[in-house]
Amino acid sequence: MTNPTVLYHTEQATRTRQEILRLATDIASAEGLEGLSIGRLATELRMSKTGIFAHFGSKEQLQLAVVAAAKQIFTDQVVQPALRQPRGIPRLQAMLESWLGYVEKIVFRGGCFFAAASAEFDSRPGPVRDEIAALTKAWLVALQDEIAFAKSREQIKESVKPVQLAFELHAYVQEGNWAFKLFNDKSAFLRARRAITDRIASASQRVRKNSLLKGEKKNEPTM
Repeated sequence: MTNPTVLYHTEQATRTRQEILRLATDIASAEGLEGLSIGRLATELRMSKTGIFAHFGSKEQLQLAVVAAAKQIFTDQVVQPALRQPRGIPRLQAMLESWLGYVEKIVFRGGCFFAAASAEFDSRPGPVRDEIAALTKAWLVALQDEIAFAKSREQIKESVKPVQLAFELHAYVQEGNWAFKLFNDKSAFLRARRAITDRIASASQRVRKNSLLKGEKKNEPTM
């Protein structure tokens, strides 16, 4: 993976860089990484363009730094909580629930940062696309690995293919994110949780009650 350039290090510079990246990740999630500019960040943060430029050196390095910052937030809010669960189906469920919760809490105003960035850069070759693709692939592989582990412990049927199941579960969260952001449809999260619950249950050796649906309301949408 490409490491974004860091041009200088001081305690004050680190704090300033973090402040820049907090704003930049939020803007990029809603308006795209191409929507970032040194000038806009300077205006919103009341800094000079030279001051912003000194932290990154180029727009591409700024974009790579934003991707790295978004990765750290995803790790802190999605990956780390899930790792506290036992391996297999419990951890798989926790990974998906943490991911849904991260979108539902509107950590970024544009929803899932990597869903937005993937759509923006899927046809744009270069280091930024490569980094987004590598991180997105790593998450998908992590889901596959957890499914494979569950299968090895006979929690999941022998006939289930980890690559296919991970693809489907990943798609349910992505669809929930899309429907929530485009239609402002909060019921999309309930639908995603139900789809995940049903799919894991159908793949399991025994029918399980999934914790993802604990918060389901009685007056749920029927469409």
